[in-house]
Amino acid sequence: MKYRMYIDEVGNSDLNASADPNHRYLSLTGVIFDLDYVGQVVFPAVETLKARYFASHPDDPVILHRKELVNKKPPFSALNDPATEQAFNRDLLAMLVELEYTVITAVIDKLEHQRRYATWRFDPYHYCLTVIVERFVLWLNARNASGDVLAESRGGKEDRRLKDSFERVYEKGSDYIKPEQFAQRLTSRQLKVKSKSNNIAGLQIADLLAHPSFRATLARHERQALPGNFGGQIAGILEDRKYHRSDRGQIDGWGRKWLP
Repeated sequence: MKYRMYIDEVGNSDLNASADPNHRYLSLTGVIFDLDYVGQVVFPAVETLKARYFASHPDDPVILHRKELVNKKPPFSALNDPATEQAFNRDLLAMLVELEYTVITAVIDKLEHQRRYATWRFDPYHYCLTVIVERFVLWLNARNASGDVLAESRGGKEDRRLKDSFERVYEKGSDYIKPEQFAQRLTSRQLKVKSKSNNIAGLQIADLLAHPSFRATLARHERQALPGNFGGQIAGILEDRKYHRSDRGQIDGWGRKWLP
């Protein structure tokens, strides 16, 4: 079986902005799907949901974006009707429960990273990417499976940075996994990068999960309850059944990793 991990990020890797509370954290979330399952189940489910509420058509597909959904702007203006919003939220949560996938999230506190490493600093994006790709490889290894990684395109220079970072992980391995094991389980040394406008279901799911997973990781790190909003409901689904976890059911260190 071949799997794909779809990656979405929250925040940015700029260490110079880490003192700003709004830019203190960078989070990467990977959502793992069986590729055959994506074609047979995930894509049809996402398209059915969009057609039901937003008149999405194959010739002009609506692309799910969390921020636009929250703001209820076109093409999501139907959500300004409370009854429609309630029905959509119910169906979206049901879909997120029913689909089969595994989630891995890494969050780095850039301010603490600067304080702790005054002279040597691992690039925050590369740090997070290493963590989630490492766990993806271990996940694949446990299933004797292979896979690749697809991230959302951010533009020319950013895409090159993402690809270079992934290639470094592939070639050098990590503190816990040798390069040979990365090569054994990953089918490509190159990160695939595509725009969400290509109507890629896995990237749209990753977009919907990335922010709630970041907020959940932050809340649990601070020993707080999950947020009481809709994102908190999504995070509850992840904690109940979707995060990667140890054989004993431990999420932290497996499906969620706090850095440094």
